[in-house]
Amino acid sequence: MEIGISTFLEATPNPVTGKVISHAERLRDAVEEIVLADQVGLDVYGIGEHHRADYAGTAPAVVLAAAAGMTKRIRLTSAVTVLSSDDPVRVYQAFSTLDGISNGRAEIMAGRGSFIESFPLFGYSLDDYDELFEENLELLLKIRASEKVTWRGGHRPAINNLGVYPRSVQSPLPVWIASGGNPESAVRAGTLGLPIAFAIIGGMPERFAPLVNLYKEAAARAGHNPDTLQIATHSHGFVGETTDQAADLFFPSTQAQMNVIGRERGWPSYDRSAFDAARSLRGALYVGDPEFVAEKIILLRKNLGVTRFFLHVNVGTMPHREVMRAIELLGTKVAPIVRKELAPTL
Repeated sequence: MEIGISTFLEATPNPVTGKVISHAERLRDAVEEIVLADQVGLDVYGIGEHHRADYAGTAPAVVLAAAAGMTKRIRLTSAVTVLSSDDPVRVYQAFSTLDGISNGRAEIMAGRGSFIESFPLFGYSLDDYDELFEENLELLLKIRASEKVTWRGGHRPAINNLGVYPRSVQSPLPVWIASGGNPESAVRAGTLGLPIAFAIIGGMPERFAPLVNLYKEAAARAGHNPDTLQIATHSHGFVGETTDQAADLFFPSTQAQMNVIGRERGWPSYDRSAFDAARSLRGALYVGDPEFVAEKIILLRKNLGVTRFFLHVNVGTMPHREVMRAIELLGTKVAPIVRKELAPTL
C-alpha cells in the first residue's frame, strides 16, 4: 500500500488573513514539501496541471524535477496531466527527462481534465474533448513503447518513423489513467492494462466499488491479470495532532476554495455541516488525527482494494508550516499504522 501527497499548488487568498501567496512562493514551498515527504518515508508526490490564477501547477514536470535531485526514493507524478490539450510527444519528453533526473522515479497520470481552461489557451475545441484524449493517449503509449514512431491521427500532424528522446530510464514509463468516476474511463484503463486513479472528493468511497469491478472485468476480458494492476484514490484531507485541531485548521481554506469552484459549477454552498459529514468514517474527507486517518485508509483498502492512496493537501491556501506538519504526520504516524495493519502474515 503506497501512501503519498497530491496537490494543485493552490495560490488562493488565505481565508483568515486575506493574504494571497505568490505563484513563485507556492512553487518553492512545493519543493520543500516533496523533500520532506521523501524524508518521512512517503511513497509518491503528485502535482495536478491547471491553467488559472488560483493554482500554480501549470508545469508539474518542472516542479518535480526541481525536487528530484534532493530526494532519493519518492515517486514523482503528475496528478493529472491534461492530455487532451497537450502534445503527447512533449509530455513524454518532459517526463522521460524527469525520469532521467530522478533515476527512474517519474510517472504520468493522464486525464481528460475536469477543469477546461487549457482548451482555449492552447487552441483546442471542447467539441473534441473525448476524441482528443483517445488520440493523444494512443500516441503517448506508442511513444513509450518504441523509440521510432509512425502515427497518424485527426488532430495532430502525422509522425513518420521519427525518434522521440530522451528515452525513459523505466521501460515502460508508467502511465496511469485518472478518472473522476467515469465508467468509460474505468473500462478504457482496464482494456489497456493501465493502472487507474479515482478522484473521490464527495459521497462515500465505497460507492466506487462498482467502478473498480468494471475496471477489473475489462482488464480480464482484454487478457490482463487484474490482480497485478494498481488502483489509486485521491481524496482531500489533513492530518493534525488531534481530530478537532485537524478539522478546525482544514475547514476555512477548504470551504473558501470549494465555494469558488462550486459557484463555477452550480454546486450548493459548502458549509461546516457538509464538511463534518464528509469527515466521518465512511466519508470522502480524510481529516483527523493519525489514528483516525489511518483507520479510514485501511477501510478504503478493504472496500476498494486500492494499492495507492493520495492525500490532497492543501485545498485552498493554508500556512506552509501546517501543511508541512500534516505531511510529517502522514509519513511518520499514519503510514506506519497502515503498513503494519496491511502487512502480509506468514
